Amino acid sequence: MKTLGVFGGCLALALVTLSSTNGVVAHGARAALLSSAQTQGPGGGRGQGRGPRPRKVVLAWADTRNGIAQHDSVSHALAVIERLGYESGVYDTYIRTDSNIISKHPLMTDGKPASGGPSLTNVDAIFFLGHRDVQLDAQQKADLLSFVKDDGKGFVAAHTATTAFESWPEFGELLGARYDGHPWNTAYGSVINEDPAFPATRNFPAVFNFTDEFYQAKEYSRDKIRVLLRLDVSKMPKSAEVHRTDGDFPLAWVKTYGKGRVFYSSLGHASATWDNPDVYRMYFEALKWSLGLTDGDAAPRPFKPSE
Repeated sequence: MKTLGVFGGCLALALVTLSSTNGVVAHGARAALLSSAQTQGPGGGRGQGRGPRPRKVVLAWADTRNGIAQHDSVSHALAVIERLGYESGVYDTYIRTDSNIISKHPLMTDGKPASGGPSLTNVDAIFFLGHRDVQLDAQQKADLLSFVKDDGKGFVAAHTATTAFESWPEFGELLGARYDGHPWNTAYGSVINEDPAFPATRNFPAVFNFTDEFYQAKEYSRDKIRVLLRLDVSKMPKSAEVHRTDGDFPLAWVKTYGKGRVFYSSLGHASATWDNPDVYRMYFEALKWSLGLTDGDAAPRPFKPSE
């Protein structure tokens, strides 16, 4: 598809503006990227140019009511995800924080069937940025698992997603790991790109420096996930909160869940991080992969400390 080149033409220009820490992109470079999307994306961007065309639909869902520490970046992250789809013409987006729509038969507050809007029957993928225990009933949980596992839909999750649904084991199986603290809160670190061939991480160099709130993962197995990015903890300051002894600290991974495709990355703590072309391109390409628009190998691989 032509959308593979949405950001490619102007990426080199944008990267010139990146800092050596978190790579905040200058306004002009971002405008150039979006301009490229408008002119090169299918349908001409904004639904203009080539006339109407069927698009995929993404539900950007972020229920943070029970978050221990609210993240100011959530609103901006959702806006970025919506804009990437809108300007490229790849997908349309519903932005929702009302979790009642996570259902194949959503209801209004009075118990009557919802009169319209998104549901798990009319979207193709979910972008999830929820926090801690989001309130879903048993049927909603079953619908969400079925949406990915049985219906073969996409699930792309960011940053706080590993903290979500701590009392729901099946969600951890869907996502691939759980949150185990952040030993380095807004730190400068070195990140290893374990899979530069995967669409979502193709734009990253083999090793790069980055500033973020680096999450530690637990309850994962490399027999079930394919790690894409990993923090090089050998270059991080000592922390009493570090619980792993093997040096394996994944920051992004993919997996299959039944018929569906799942992607997660912990990158995205600060609002400015979502203006980094490498970061928002990663999530954009992850969404395209989850939607089945591109191919990428999700087969699990063992940990190789020498990489």
